[in-house]
Amino acid sequence: MSLTAHGVSAGYRGQQVLHDVTITIEPGETVGLRGPSGSGKSTLVRVLALLHRPDAGHVTLDGTQIDDIRHRVPSSRRTQIGVLFQSPRAASDPRLTLTDIIAEPLRATRQPHEQRVAELADRVGLTADLLGRRPHAVSDGQLQRACLARALVHRPAYLLCDEATTMLDASTQAHVAAVITDEQHQREMGVLLVSHDTTLLTRWADRVASITQQ
Repeated sequence: MSLTAHGVSAGYRGQQVLHDVTITIEPGETVGLRGPSGSGKSTLVRVLALLHRPDAGHVTLDGTQIDDIRHRVPSSRRTQIGVLFQSPRAASDPRLTLTDIIAEPLRATRQPHEQRVAELADRVGLTADLLGRRPHAVSDGQLQRACLARALVHRPAYLLCDEATTMLDASTQAHVAAVITDEQHQREMGVLLVSHDTTLLTRWADRVASITQQ
């Protein structure tokens, strides 16, 4: 049981940014990932999240090779992988309320959402008055809390965090980390933590992997 990138190389428009990278996230562990800007960390997250097709290599989810990108993968598999990006504004539709942002994945799979949204909003610290607001009417920290709730809404087996706390103040960083850690302990969720913050990686990750710029 694991989420693994096997010898993955990937890039954009013929420009390769990720070169023959192998990494495994086991259930219940936190794997830190560091590397200089431009080394392909975010691209690796997108490949593992099934959002970007690698040029070489492949991804396996609990022993099954995944050859398609996310919308072509059965929902029973793609919902096992949650992702939390660095910029909540880039990752959110500005037309949606926070309630709708959290509920998006459940609506996409035609599942009931009211109770789950309320439960997660409470866990991430979003009050009822915030849930009806759109992204422009909330802070980056509040919006990232909604994005975290969205990432957890399907109870994923693996959560990929791409510099997810970089833009947050210290108290929001701590709260986001606490929610993720609690979820991890409850359900043996595997976490990939991409960060430039060596102190954060040392404190939070069970082990740290590095990729280098080619």
